[in-house]
Amino acid sequence: MAAIDEGLHAAGNPMRAVSEKRYLKSDLEFLGVGVPAMRAVAKAMRKQHPGLDHQSLIDVVASLWAMPVYERRGVAIELLDLYHRLLLPEDVLLIERLLRESRTWALVDPLAIDCMGVLVQRYPEITASLDRWSTDADFWIRRSAMLALLLPLRKGDGDFKRFGRYADAMLEEKEFFIRKAIGWVLREAGRAQPDTCYGWLMPHAHRASGVTVREAVKYLRPDQREAVLAAYRLRTRPFDEIVLASADSATVSGVELVKEQ
Repeated sequence: MAAIDEGLHAAGNPMRAVSEKRYLKSDLEFLGVGVPAMRAVAKAMRKQHPGLDHQSLIDVVASLWAMPVYERRGVAIELLDLYHRLLLPEDVLLIERLLRESRTWALVDPLAIDCMGVLVQRYPEITASLDRWSTDADFWIRRSAMLALLLPLRKGDGDFKRFGRYADAMLEEKEFFIRKAIGWVLREAGRAQPDTCYGWLMPHAHRASGVTVREAVKYLRPDQREAVLAAYRLRTRPFDEIVLASADSATVSGVELVKEQ
């Protein structure tokens, strides 16, 4: 643990610490260490302890997390990622606790994607936890339910139907980080499966926010993108009218997304 603290303090930058704390609007203490340096500290520990077992990993993570220092918690997440093969289904409870205590996307997102996401792929039965998360009162937990499905969707695989159910239930939420997450997952899934994303977006575009739609259409084909944008612009009209208008709009170039209202 001393080596981790020494490495973080050596890489710290007080000016960066002030700006990052302000940017993330966090109550945590900051040392001003960038992600590459945090990752290097975590890798150095793995090199020193190649035979670390499951309980030792959990103990180290808990010890790092116990202090309200952003970079210590960042290294804890990096270690969970580096030693992900040691994680077990029961570690969902640990990950959930860390998510609830993170309170910032900079910690929530890697926990959800790189830790919970990998665990879900290895143990599909724990998707029941994601179902519970998707209706949680904490929007960071709801966001995590969607982001935990991201990695395989990005590769053209994964459980798009489950994501679609989560996103449909959250689509009209006002919370920015929910709106952004829906669009982010759709954007990344759209790289490998644009038709699937388009098929989901068209009947949902009139309910989606501008934040969501701007992200979601990035990797669709031009005609698909224009149809979705047209459906978004016509969102106050009945859906059957939207479908007809969107079909017509596919032949029109230069459709622009209106600003978030």
